[in-house]
Amino acid sequence: MDIGTVIGVIVAVVAVLLGIILGGGSPAALFDPTSVLVVLGGTIGATVMAFPLGRVLKLHTVIMKTFFVKVTDPSVVIVDLVKFAEIARREGILALENHVEEMNDEFIVRGVKMAVDGTDPELIQQIMDTELEALQDRHAQAKSMLDTMGRYCPAFGMIGTLLGLIFMLSNMDDPSAIGPGMAVALITTLYGAMVANMFTGPIGDRLAARDAEEVLIKTIIAAGVMAIQSGDNPRVVESKLLTYLPPAQRVAFEKKEAA
Repeated sequence: MDIGTVIGVIVAVVAVLLGIILGGGSPAALFDPTSVLVVLGGTIGATVMAFPLGRVLKLHTVIMKTFFVKVTDPSVVIVDLVKFAEIARREGILALENHVEEMNDEFIVRGVKMAVDGTDPELIQQIMDTELEALQDRHAQAKSMLDTMGRYCPAFGMIGTLLGLIFMLSNMDDPSAIGPGMAVALITTLYGAMVANMFTGPIGDRLAARDAEEVLIKTIIAAGVMAIQSGDNPRVVESKLLTYLPPAQRVAFEKKEAA
């Protein structure tokens, strides 16, 4: 589980609840089923119209990745690739076939198998680049869906507010009901803003961060496989792959290796 995402959700929710309580309000008073129906139902309906149904039905799996995901350390990947480079240098690249079970990433397995089979280096690079581009496209589609929902939520919140105002103004016989009616009408705008800024927006940005992390790992793997395939010295492989790390991580890696 990603602790950072969980903490962020908890902090955001608690901040809003404390704001309500400290402002003299009651969280229970802000619950209105009609407003929930307008905002969530309208947003879901608009999203289904905007995107293929199959993709919308899988959105929950994408959202869960922001909470339950195993973050891969690039340094660990580099260590593994350098180890495989040493085996290939010492025993020949065909020996890597006996170490497939030690490879923790399917992307490494596919690349190494192609190299062992004697696939043309340019074709290996093309295949791995294509898979990386497909991964980025899938992530971009998921983020696009959340970004779209983030735009729809405030709009449906405003629609609910307008509906509430219309109903309130159509019944002006009781002045004492105007205040409560106005409060209920504004709740839908609140719901729309909360969903967009506490859910769809942050999760979409988190997915973008996850995409950057995964793309970095896959890029390091592709570069490592190509270096192994070309028979580079393990030290050269390590130097090539370290260029993908920020300077601070690079220094920490070198200190760890020296120790």
